[in-house]
Amino acid sequence: MKTLSLFFEVHRPMLLRTYRFFDMGVDHNYLDDARNRTAMQRAAMNVYQPMNALLADLIRAHGNRFHVSFYLSGLAIEQMRSFAPDALQSFRDLAATGCVEFVAGTYSDSLASLAGEEPFRDEVARHTEIIRREFGQTPRTLYNTAMLYSDSIGAMAASMGYQTMLGEGARHLLGWKSPNYVYANPLNQKLRVLLRNYRLSDDIAFRFSDTRWSEWPLTAEKYLGWIQGDRGDTVNLCLDYDVFGSWQRADSGIFDFVRAFVDQAIGSGFTFVTPAESARAHQPIGILHAPHATSWADEERDTSAWLGNELQQEAFNKLYAQYEAVRQLDSPDLNHVWNFLQTADHFYWMGTKWFTEASRQNSNNPYGSSYDAFINYMNVLSDFINEIARRKAAATSR
Repeated sequence: MKTLSLFFEVHRPMLLRTYRFFDMGVDHNYLDDARNRTAMQRAAMNVYQPMNALLADLIRAHGNRFHVSFYLSGLAIEQMRSFAPDALQSFRDLAATGCVEFVAGTYSDSLASLAGEEPFRDEVARHTEIIRREFGQTPRTLYNTAMLYSDSIGAMAASMGYQTMLGEGARHLLGWKSPNYVYANPLNQKLRVLLRNYRLSDDIAFRFSDTRWSEWPLTAEKYLGWIQGDRGDTVNLCLDYDVFGSWQRADSGIFDFVRAFVDQAIGSGFTFVTPAESARAHQPIGILHAPHATSWADEERDTSAWLGNELQQEAFNKLYAQYEAVRQLDSPDLNHVWNFLQTADHFYWMGTKWFTEASRQNSNNPYGSSYDAFINYMNVLSDFINEIARRKAAATSR
């Protein structure tokens, strides 16, 4: 029978404070700690703790018929340690059930896979290590930032030992094919590729509480009927965790919907599996060719959300030009700054194209304009580069 896979992305960018030109060389404190604390504690209260409690209830009720999976960025874990330790403990408690897979990804929810193989490998290795330490799991599935996937990215994942990778079931990638099957990477056919069913995922993420939507209100019965009517072996529902309690507020009925949907799906004979389990349960039906990177961002579902204009490209290139120097210096404080400057959100906020999913773009955007985002980021990055140069010079003179 067709299996279901629930995958949740948990990420919280570290927001930069307003950093002016005259701060450069004087003040190396880049983060807005008060804002980051508030954002994390709000997410813990409205999203992480209530949703984790619901998932724990469903695991107790259904046991091995209900498995789920998570990507928690390293930056989200760091901020939970500092500002919401109870929330982090609730994820550890879910790991202890044996019914939750924590997948690997980039430590910083970064665009490192677009910068080169070595930055990507480093990001994934550091993320894998923090997952081992926090949750006692060695991931075998890879989720790249915003479902970024291509033939070459998949081949890199396979060369790192990952057996399964998640990608976006974009229409321009699939053509007539369905996202509800397992595929193989053409450069390394041992890698299994699972694709997000974006229509069914976005029905929950963006349309659930929209009273103008022709299908509103969305009920568990209706949603399950759509899944039952969709051809394929496995349906991958992949969502940002902020959907539950933030994008879709608790008073929208989103938590009740999740409980009813899981109960009814299992009552109808479905089993919820993790991506690794899905890849083992179903044979690939063919090779998926993805010569260009796809993602779940915006209607284009490509890389233009982060690298679509000259501002974004300049910031991206200038950042990753520092990779080798940061690696060689291997300083804890420089590594910390390197981590939060890599976050893809910074480049997203510099975007100038028309965003159709405006609620997602603006939900945590701290800037008044794309230009403001660029100037603030570049001031921080320029000071960071100057500090790298100073330390390199000091090391050479010893």
